[in-house]
Amino acid sequence: MNAMKIKDEDKHEPKYLSDGSYQESVVLIVKGLQSKLKRILTIFTTIDLSSNKFEGEIPEVLGKLTVLRLLNLSHKSLTSHIPSSLANLSRIESLDLSSNRLTGQIPIQLTSLTFLAVLNLSQNQLAGPIPQGKQLDTFENNSYNGNLGLCGFPLSVNCSTNELPSPPLPSILQEHNDSIFASGFGWKVVLMGYGCGLLFESAMGCVVFNFKRGNPKWLLRFFKENKTKR
Repeated sequence: MNAMKIKDEDKHEPKYLSDGSYQESVVLIVKGLQSKLKRILTIFTTIDLSSNKFEGEIPEVLGKLTVLRLLNLSHKSLTSHIPSSLANLSRIESLDLSSNRLTGQIPIQLTSLTFLAVLNLSQNQLAGPIPQGKQLDTFENNSYNGNLGLCGFPLSVNCSTNELPSPPLPSILQEHNDSIFASGFGWKVVLMGYGCGLLFESAMGCVVFNFKRGNPKWLLRFFKENKTKR
């Protein structure tokens, strides 16, 4: 890792290369594509730790690897935020942090990465406005897909409307009903309706019972009195 901190890379031989290792091939995910490199170039400094079971936060110390050109930490279980120290990777060309559980906002400091050609932050839990300026203005929607809390260019979600989304009509009605019941008024109406229904049901039950016994005298008397008044 110390060799990746060398700033003048043209005048120093990377210390991690020996006579035998230079000829070995390596398979890497380079800018979203799987590639097999038959020779390890002295200027090709990359870290590919994708598709494993690493957990935890992204180390701040990665920002000290200033000659790093490719960084792939995708398809893991990384959490917390994206460290702003990654803005120190002044030579980075590809940054892939996709398919993790990263939260928080995208650091505005990443706009200073002028060599950044590929950025993939998709399938995380990032939120807030996407920083604008320089290289970040060149990336499309697929760099941010799967982050429902993000807003701003290049997404079609406007940040001003995204902060206070309008609830659907059913939710409003539900909240209105909940407030009525919370005040106690709703329960009074329900109890009054239930009581009236119970009295009506009892009265009708008496009528049916008397008809079955063949003796609805009070009902006949009621209709007879009303007829006399007319």
